This record gives sequence, C-alpha cells and structure tokens, in this order.
Amino acid sequence: MALILASIIAMTAITPSWAKDQPTSPSTLITTSSSLTAAASPLPLSPAQKARRTPIVEVFERTKDAVVNIAATQIVERRIGLGGFGGWFDEFDIPDRTEHYKATGLGSGVVIHHEGYVITNAHVVARAAELKVIFANHSEHKAEVVAVDEQHDLAVLKIKDEGPFPAITLGRSDDIMIGETAIAIGNALGYEHTVTSGIVSALHRKLPASENVTYDDLIQTDTSINRGNSGGPLLNILGELIGLNTAIRSDAQNIGFAIPVDSIRKLLPDILSIEQRRRIEIGLRLGWRENVEQVYVTQATGPAEQAGIQPGDEILRVDGIDIHQDLDYYVYILNIDGQKPLNILLKRGGKERTATVRPRMIPIPDGAKLLREKFGLEAQVLTPELAEKLQLDLKGGLIITGVEPKSPAAEAGFTKGLIVVRIGKYFPTDMENTGMILERVKRGENVKFRVFQVRRQSIQLLEGELTAR
Repeated sequence: MALILASIIAMTAITPSWAKDQPTSPSTLITTSSSLTAAASPLPLSPAQKARRTPIVEVFERTKDAVVNIAATQIVERRIGLGGFGGWFDEFDIPDRTEHYKATGLGSGVVIHHEGYVITNAHVVARAAELKVIFANHSEHKAEVVAVDEQHDLAVLKIKDEGPFPAITLGRSDDIMIGETAIAIGNALGYEHTVTSGIVSALHRKLPASENVTYDDLIQTDTSINRGNSGGPLLNILGELIGLNTAIRSDAQNIGFAIPVDSIRKLLPDILSIEQRRRIEIGLRLGWRENVEQVYVTQATGPAEQAGIQPGDEILRVDGIDIHQDLDYYVYILNIDGQKPLNILLKRGGKERTATVRPRMIPIPDGAKLLREKFGLEAQVLTPELAEKLQLDLKGGLIITGVEPKSPAAEAGFTKGLIVVRIGKYFPTDMENTGMILERVKRGENVKFRVFQVRRQSIQLLEGELTAR
C-alpha cells in the first residue's frame, strides 16, 4: 500500500518515508500574504446566482471562516548513515553527517471553539518549531501546541491571540450514511481554502500508517483530498464537522480517509484534561446528545460526586456560563481558579438544581526528580531570555544541564545543552508540568523525546525513545 499523509512542505520536496515516490513540486505552491486584510462584504446575489446556489455553496460560505491554513516552520534533517540520535557525536570527533535546513509545512486545521482551539493532524505539526494559522480573510495568528496524540494522528492547538474566533459546528459520525454528500475544505497543494465535494464511500476502515501505528475506524471518502488537506474538515451537507481529513492513497484516485468526529470527541477530554494540565481534580466527564442538543454527565467522581452530581444529569450552566456542548465545559474549566468552587446548574428528572463543586488540588510530583530517576537527566526550564538568545520561538521547554553516566539518556546519546521540546504527547512548559507528564511512566516503558540541538549556524530537531528505568 502506498499511503500519503496529506500534508506538504513549501519550497522543499519532503514527504513521509513511505511516500517518497510522490514528491511535491515547489513550483506548484503559492505563498500566503503576511498582511492582515479584512474580509470583503459579500455582494448581493443576482437572480442567476440565486438559481445556481447549491447546498455546497451554502456550506462553504457558512464554514470557511472556521477553517485555517497552518504554516509550520520546521527544522528538517536528513541523516546519512547514522541512526538513533545521529549527529550527537561531536565529543568523539565523528564527522557530522546530518544535513539540516528550515522548511515551511502547509496543512489545514479547523477551529472547534471560539476561544481559539484548533484541531489538526499530528503529522501536520510534527517537528514544528513555529506555528501560524491563517484565516480566510488572510489574518495571521501565532499558535502553540496544546497536545499531540500520534496514535490517532490528532493535535490540538491554541491561538495565542484573544478571541472570539469563528468556530465550526461539531456534528456526529455514528449516523453517517454511505453515499451521502461529503465536503472538504483545506489548503490543497498550497491553494488556500480549496473546496471539493463527493460522497462517503465506506465506514470503519483501517489504515496502517507505519510499522507501529494503524489508524482505525476511519471514514473513507471519494471527496478529492490532496497534500495540504491534512487536518482540514470533512463536512456533511448541513455544514457540520463529521471528520478530520488525514490521509490519501497515492496509488489510487479519490480514496481518502478522515478521523470520525465521534472519535475526536472521545479523545478531547483527555487532551484538554484539567487534572493533567493544571493538577486540579473536579471528577466530571460529559457527553453530548446531538439529537436533543443536550450535555449530560457520563461520569462523576471525587469532588463532583461529593457535590451530588450523578451520571445522566443534564448540565446547563457552569458559573453562569451556558454550556451548549461538552467542549464548552472543558475549555472553560481550563482557566478556572482552582481555589474557588464551581456553581453548576443541572437538570435531573425535569427539575433544575444547583451543585457546588469544590475543586481539589492534586499534589504535583517533582519533575526534576522524575527526570533524574527515570532517565538520568538533569534539566532546568528554558527561560524566555535564553530562548530569545538562541532565536527559538519557545515558551517553556527544558534545557539539559547534565547526563548521568550509563543512564538511559547517556546510552541514547543525550548531551548537555540539548533542549527538550516534547515528552510523549506533551510539551514540557515547566518542572511542574514535566512531573505531571512523567508521573505515570512505568519502569520499562518507552517514552518518545523530541529535542533541539542548537549549534552556531543551525538548529536540528531530533527524536527518539528512552526506556524508563
């Protein structure tokens, strides 16, 4: 099988290792203007246009403002004859046989919440040093990675500027009909906001992405998807998100695949978990019944259970904020004051009642201690001043200050001065965050690390796995 993840690299001819037979020609790409321009006011439709106005036209006009192009400035290296953490051999006087350069990857994404949360594919933002999202009106905003789930090829970004931003309507994928209309919008081959249409060809497809990863339960569509469409929305005729475009078959025509929106809904609570990200326990998991537009409790433990909340309760408001969908709740609580109670208005048995949930702070493990104990690494947080000096657009990250001899890190080739930019799925912003990332790592577990190696004239991004001891 020839599989291509539908993303492209501007000004270079880089494709995933299993797709090198399908290079992208730089001459076919266009660049996006860096100027900020307001969207033009739509002109009144002529009688002829009204007669030709189709549901697909309406879907595009209704959803295009929530679709973004993603420009990911990447550090790309080409190793020659060296495996593992090749290039970390200066102290042994072994010639550096790694070529490196910067490239701009072009992909797509879609805003799922007006606070500026964007979903895209993990492979779109993989190896990215800087991220920028570009809207249909050509406004540009820097973004940062919230979390990456490579097993499901899903990534969540947060736009750094304040919203509100136009957001897509999340649909459902459990009632998709084979043969129904499917619409894709994305940055196809660098042509921004390209819209294509087709049908849903099949459901529940499996697709091997690599030796260790197989994507499961995918939507197959004949809607035209090209490089650059990765991370863009697959929509139904109502303009609702039903999937996230992720891959195409290079040896076929119009065989593309998308992650079902129901799968994304199931993954988001863990990706946006306040317990994991801010160490605040609430104990509330929510679900969404689209047919009645109802947010309901699927699980209540800890503080939520103590407040009297029960599975099946309908959630109406949190601290006076209307909860229209489960995502509203997860986004809101990411920014709460963990010292103050949450006032939750819910409905049970047709009657409204208020529950007061008192969040509980979870003890934060010592990140520096866990790095040392599990991998033999000494590290400190990368300060903004040092990041600026190194010309890195990073907020956080860890700089390695020492490596224990004969430790897992030493055996893998880690050296002093490397900058850790990812551990597992998450970006380590500080030592507390690092502790939360590492506390569940068990002895013998392989953990993927991504690091920057900063040299006088270049920056390399390298990756590999360390086995916890």
